[in-house]
Amino acid sequence: MHLSAQPVTTSRTAFVTGGSGFVGSRLIALLVSRGWQVRALARSPAASAAVQRAGAMPVDGDMTDAQALRAGMAGCDVVFHAAAHFKLWGPRAVFDRVNVEGTRVLVEAAIATRGLRRVIAVSAAAVVMGDPEPMLEADESLPLQTRAFAPYSSSKAEAERLLLAANGRRPGFETIAIRPPFIWGADMPTLDHMVETVRAGRFQWVGGGGQAMSTCHVDNLCAALLLAADHGRGGEAYFVSDGENGTLKGVISALLATRGIVPKDRAVPFRLAWIMAGIMGAAWRMLGRGGEPPITRQMLRLIGKPFTISIAKARADLGYQPRVSFAEGIAAMGRGKHAGQGVAGLAATDLATSTAMPAAS
Repeated sequence: MHLSAQPVTTSRTAFVTGGSGFVGSRLIALLVSRGWQVRALARSPAASAAVQRAGAMPVDGDMTDAQALRAGMAGCDVVFHAAAHFKLWGPRAVFDRVNVEGTRVLVEAAIATRGLRRVIAVSAAAVVMGDPEPMLEADESLPLQTRAFAPYSSSKAEAERLLLAANGRRPGFETIAIRPPFIWGADMPTLDHMVETVRAGRFQWVGGGGQAMSTCHVDNLCAALLLAADHGRGGEAYFVSDGENGTLKGVISALLATRGIVPKDRAVPFRLAWIMAGIMGAAWRMLGRGGEPPITRQMLRLIGKPFTISIAKARADLGYQPRVSFAEGIAAMGRGKHAGQGVAGLAATDLATSTAMPAAS
């Protein structure tokens, strides 16, 4: 069953973008379990089937389809915006079209929807990342950053700026951004790429892998999104995480171990990796090669230097408390369907990173 353009009014109805994705599908399931009625944008038959399985009513369209967005939002009081273009390489125009322009179209549709009170977006902790340098206990006082070598994080920063600037554009209308770092959990698609990279012999620890990092289990992120629906302050951004920090090596090794994979202990200095990424990026652009370079500066910025965040503001304003610890999440993944299977059944990929590809952060 697909949604018509006729409004459906209920006391707790949400509209979700990115509902067929890793975060969006878990969010839909959580909302439904809490008694919400959920509609979700679906840009393909496969996406439509996925959001139906999660428990939502599909709304055909994409992030640039203002009419579909308005139809999906009609009668809703909250929008959860989880759709994004996440890659470690590609033309900035593509990131801007989905992440920035898509957010603009969504915000304008939300403002025009009577009764819709909040838009809560999944932003990224990486929006405060500038030039590569250690950042420990980063908080919301830091400015947004954009860098030419980081099209993903730069476009997410611009999208967040646009979102929060729309707060209060009509009476009762509020916008909130939730900023997770490395997102992980059962069925995370990037783990498939990590496994493939190790099996192909292309894996190395950038900087030795000892750099500190914050993580955010997908269930912790979804819980924070629901809290923001009722307790967040309009016009504000909130960092959320698992409330505990690890190291790149510790986190990635634990995730790979859930598939029975142990990476070799090979390392590449950050400075050398940064130079190599610049050379490879230039070569890819000049030759017009498809796929992603073996290593990119966007990826290195995300995982190459220590980066941890403070969640004090989310604790104070949202009442946020991590629900899943790192140990609990890893244990659950170890009991999952892929446990100990290595790369059996994985599709071939042309991804060739020198370390594990991070989830959106």
